[in-house]
Amino acid sequence: MLGKPIAHSLSPVIHTAGYAAAGLTGWSYTRIECAAAELPDLVAGLGPEWAGLSVTMPGKEAALAVAAQVSSVAAAVGAANTLVRRPDGSWYADNTDVAGMVRVLTAAGVSSGAAVTVLGAGGTARAALAAAAQLGCPAVTVVARRPGAIDELRPVADALGVVLTAAGWADAQHHLATADLAVSTVPKGVADPLADAAAWRPGTVLFDAIYDPWPTPLAASAAVAGLRLVSGLDLLLAQAIGQFEQFTGVAAPVEAMRGALAAATSADFLS
Repeated sequence: MLGKPIAHSLSPVIHTAGYAAAGLTGWSYTRIECAAAELPDLVAGLGPEWAGLSVTMPGKEAALAVAAQVSSVAAAVGAANTLVRRPDGSWYADNTDVAGMVRVLTAAGVSSGAAVTVLGAGGTARAALAAAAQLGCPAVTVVARRPGAIDELRPVADALGVVLTAAGWADAQHHLATADLAVSTVPKGVADPLADAAAWRPGTVLFDAIYDPWPTPLAASAAVAGLRLVSGLDLLLAQAIGQFEQFTGVAAPVEAMRGALAAATSADFLS
């Protein structure tokens, strides 16, 4: 796993449990501290024993540049969290964050045509746009503190065929109250002031990409209102399942991977 900082990552817990449950005794998963500028040289120096790489911030854009082939979804969102070694030694780049979001949001009951509001306009918001497109939700309202950040999302939305509506942060509570799916991608603490006055609509699903601390004030507010919650840990597990299967070529032992992450965090997860 490549990223910086990376010591806090729980991905080794998930993947290592998967290898053990699948009987892949010769497999291991490790952390490598790596800045974006260092990623090309590091990847170029890896031997054939490396089957794949998980890539976290800040290297997700750099991962695209080292790949000989890029999945359509990774190309559309402009980021890859997965590099898979191909038989000829080259690398294939994918973004399993998107498939992971689709998995957990489907499990939470999100259906085609849902009205989607996304808080924030960074990298996770890009994945949320792609997930909305795959779920059959072609219109997304993006609420951000900086209008320019939403403008940077427009080429992504266009590539995905998603109609993007921009909204200012002052209108965040209104858009949360009218959403079928609310996705918070903002950093820790940013959405906290929205929690006290949130007027949640029954049946709304809230996905808050933060998982430490959990629940966030926004998630706690939604839970009191009876909403279905999806956390960043749900996504962490779901995206790892996709990576595991691409790295190994075998079906992921999902229950073992979920159990290991739950034991490490004392958390409950969606199916």
